[in-house]
Amino acid sequence: MKTQIIHRPRLDTVLMVEDTIKKMDFHPTKNQLWRALPKMVMWQTLNVILDYLIASHKIIIDKDGKIIWIFADNKKIRELLAKSVPYRDAKK
Repeated sequence: MKTQIIHRPRLDTVLMVEDTIKKMDFHPTKNQLWRALPKMVMWQTLNVILDYLIASHKIIIDKDGKIIWIFADNKKIRELLAKSVPYRDAKK
């Protein structure tokens, strides 16, 4: 039996969860993340957000239940890409 999602999280809530995951000094479990959020979020809402982040390849959850941020949005990477030379086809 599949549960129907009645509530959709707001964008500011999704961004708050993303920001909290990125700023944490360790890889939290769901419970640790939930307790670390600056504003209270319903457990079901957090699960919907985490499902979205997994589907968009921003996080993974390892076998121990640790949430790991994997999205390549590092400031240094962006600066390096901006300064890089565009790729040219070697055949030309």
